[in-house]
Amino acid sequence: MFRLIALIVALLAPSLALAKPMMVKVVVLTTFESGATAAKKSGEFQAWAERYPLTHPVKVPGIEGRVLASDDGVLGVVTGMRGRARESVAALLLDPDLDLSHAYWIVAGIAGVDPRAGSIGSAAWANWVVDADPIFEIDDREIPKDWPWGLYATGARRPGVKAAAPGSSGMVWRLDPGLTQWAFQLTKDIELPDNPHLAATRLRFKSEPEAQKLPQVFIGDDLGTVRFWHGDLKTQWARDWVKAYTDGAGVFAMSECEDQGILDVLDLFSRAGKVDMRRILVLRTGSNYTREGDGESQVVEFTEGGAAAAFEAAYKVGQPVVKALVSGWGKYAATVPQAAAK
Repeated sequence: MFRLIALIVALLAPSLALAKPMMVKVVVLTTFESGATAAKKSGEFQAWAERYPLTHPVKVPGIEGRVLASDDGVLGVVTGMRGRARESVAALLLDPDLDLSHAYWIVAGIAGVDPRAGSIGSAAWANWVVDADPIFEIDDREIPKDWPWGLYATGARRPGVKAAAPGSSGMVWRLDPGLTQWAFQLTKDIELPDNPHLAATRLRFKSEPEAQKLPQVFIGDDLGTVRFWHGDLKTQWARDWVKAYTDGAGVFAMSECEDQGILDVLDLFSRAGKVDMRRILVLRTGSNYTREGDGESQVVEFTEGGAAAAFEAAYKVGQPVVKALVSGWGKYAATVPQAAAK
């Protein structure tokens, strides 16, 4: 009888091992790539897949894009853009085959950069993520004469007023400042890609000193909305929106379409103990400016080479942080890293 039991256990051992959830140390969230084959794929995910590398396909129901794992416990995800990112993060958290109980989450994607905050090709670690999706809108041709624009918060009666959006969104999230500063200190001296197209574009913003600098790593805050917006007036609206929702503490730097959904889902799951909100980092890199150059038409014209530079910057800045978390896992599994006191 003992031999029979031992034989059954031996035969079942492989399946029992497979039934154990995969322990994930770091989740890297990217939002898009151009194709699924090696010859075609490009975008935010390519460098992570090929150079980290991420080599093991993982099937997660509800996620359309690729999900790949590394040998050292990193999970890379193509979430999809806009609303798809929200759905993909929820699918990850609900997958019983993944153990995300101690995972760090890093968004590594491209964005529009406010020329007042930074230059094209630069990378910004966010202290704040602000949602601008729950919103009332009046056609700009019909707004009251004393309004700067026709966008205002759900529950408010005019622009520039902060309001809650119960049942829709948490609206604003402050990321752990010690972790953000730790990531920044680790990466602030990384040399980022530049090219003649970026240099020529910088010259079109003579009124903005930050826009004329070489690409660099800095700390700057993040405004998310599923609609792509652009222009001088909308950039001022974004600055004001971030200022209002952070009670004056945040400074708008990057415009993107997914982080508000990602943070909202992570926040909801954190209330059930599924996510540690102290373990979230948001890194966005400027592929374009949020407005056209001084005195120019505000019709969108994307800078040639801007997206490629931003893809590379996201990997060059994000990868050392991921590697540091993994190599220090003996400590960081239990303790969130913090910047050393100056």
